[in-house]
Amino acid sequence: MGISSDNVHGLVLAVSSSVFIGTSFIIKKKGLKKAGTTGTRAGSGGYSYLSEPWWWAGMLTMIVGEIANFAAYAYAPAILVTPLGALSIIFSAVLAHFILEEKLHIFGVLGCVLCVVGSTTIVLHAPQERNIHSVKEVWQLATEPGFIVYACIVVLLAAVLMFRYVPRYGQTHMVVYIGICSLMGSLTVMSVKALGIGLKLTFSGMNQFIYFQTWFFTVVVAVCCLLQINYLNKDKGLGKLCNLLKGSGILIFSEQRHCESIMHLVYWALDTFNTAVVSPVYYVMFTSLTILASMIMFKDWDSQNASQIATELCGFVTILSGTFLLHKTKDMGNITPMEPPVFSSPSHRSSNSG
Repeated sequence: MGISSDNVHGLVLAVSSSVFIGTSFIIKKKGLKKAGTTGTRAGSGGYSYLSEPWWWAGMLTMIVGEIANFAAYAYAPAILVTPLGALSIIFSAVLAHFILEEKLHIFGVLGCVLCVVGSTTIVLHAPQERNIHSVKEVWQLATEPGFIVYACIVVLLAAVLMFRYVPRYGQTHMVVYIGICSLMGSLTVMSVKALGIGLKLTFSGMNQFIYFQTWFFTVVVAVCCLLQINYLNKDKGLGKLCNLLKGSGILIFSEQRHCESIMHLVYWALDTFNTAVVSPVYYVMFTSLTILASMIMFKDWDSQNASQIATELCGFVTILSGTFLLHKTKDMGNITPMEPPVFSSPSHRSSNSG
């Protein structure tokens, strides 16, 4: 199947986004390391990284990448855009190998290659972007029973992870933090895509901001962005707001008596675990849930036959295989070879004692 002009625009924007985001992981990790030498590590609940210029440089780089990613969703389906996040995994893993000295084993390299092959397979067989003429059409898709059920399940699972599993397993199992981010992220992407479509139609001469649905999606995206960039401390007047957001399932009340934004969980995982592992695990979970949400809401697979869908699934399984290799071999390159023990013969020991 040929690639439409909209899909090409989305492809270029998504690749650019991956380059910026992959670089931002390294810059922010460098900032986290520097901040950890002068203050409390983020993995231990500290916030000293907020005064570190390197961390803010990484944040700005990520914002540029997210803007490009935002634009990509306006032109291409999520099934095409989201898997290209594998490029940011590869880029960050390679940079971490050379800059952060987080060694990437030969099997990790093979994992990166598998991610590239899987992503290429998905891109070549991705469906065409759905032809939407108004944000009201997106609203109709978002309010269908299937997507409403999905959204309710996502919120419920995220709440269970937040209040039951974070206190118990948050510091030892990164899947808890990454799971929360991925679950909520799948809903965020759907709102981002809706707003992106609205902006694209508005710039083409059809003003979509006369509809309340556009403003609803705008508010959802704005709230999600604020929660990802900022955090709230439980202090004086912020305490009531913090508890309110905590009660609604948006924020978490942690053991350090801080209200944590959703994105701060990623920083904890990034500072606590190896960069080459956090990136692919987050990618796999986020991509899987986003593709599922897009399939339910936008019905991306309705225009494809069984062969095309099977090829896309094979491409995604290939990416999962690459991610598995990256995960299982994360420490192999950091192991220092031990010198073999030296044994002496009994005759040699007796001659030395004499």
